Amino acid sequence: MKTIFVSGTAGSGKSLLSSKLHEYYTKNGAFAAVLNLDPGVENLVYTCDIDVRDYVDYVSIMQQYDLGPNGAMVMANDLIASKIDEIQNDVNKVNPDYLIVDTPGQIELFAYRSSGRFIVENLTSEEKTSIFLFDGVLINTPVNFVSIALLATSIRLRLNLPTINVLTKADLIGDKIKEILQWSTNLKTLENAIAKDTDGDTYILTTNILRGLNLGGFAQGLIPISNVTGDGFVNLEGALSRILNLGEEVED
Repeated sequence: MKTIFVSGTAGSGKSLLSSKLHEYYTKNGAFAAVLNLDPGVENLVYTCDIDVRDYVDYVSIMQQYDLGPNGAMVMANDLIASKIDEIQNDVNKVNPDYLIVDTPGQIELFAYRSSGRFIVENLTSEEKTSIFLFDGVLINTPVNFVSIALLATSIRLRLNLPTINVLTKADLIGDKIKEILQWSTNLKTLENAIAKDTDGDTYILTTNILRGLNLGGFAQGLIPISNVTGDGFVNLEGALSRILNLGEEVED
């Protein structure tokens, strides 16, 4: 079994991408399953094969412990880690070729609490990788781009997994996509864009962050995809195969 964790900011398209990845693998002859790790989600665009809502009741936690929505979400996510054996047993029963893990909408609940790292480390799998989603609508300025790039690098550090950076909503951003893709591979171009867009302390802070990211090997580029049209999924699957299958593609 190969495991793919799908992470990103709220609204970046994690659940929809999880659904489309499942469809893609299934269409191409592989057995894929989806694990939902968000205890607070009400409606999903896919049918869960394994669902943490079967183990942790977010609403009951609010009522039992007199917590607000945020406090209940924190507690629910921590409780999920205590259910890892049950989750693993259900995953083993399904026994997919590819397990797609849809992480919580509030990324900090998964990535920055010890429970999230615990789940990543203790979910048994032959190979694991992470996809981080850059929301195409959100990163339309160079400062926003650098901010999300910093977050992506931080998540990679926390999860300690090989990570593929994906640009979502490619169908919504028009010609801006060309500029964003240049930012992701050519740091000089991005520095020039920052200089045109900012000045003073913001410029100094942003460029210093960018140079730090460069030292960490960030400039690997983004894979643009559209969950609506399906564009880019062949390239995404190829990147996943290079990590999970030593380059071997799924069946056509």
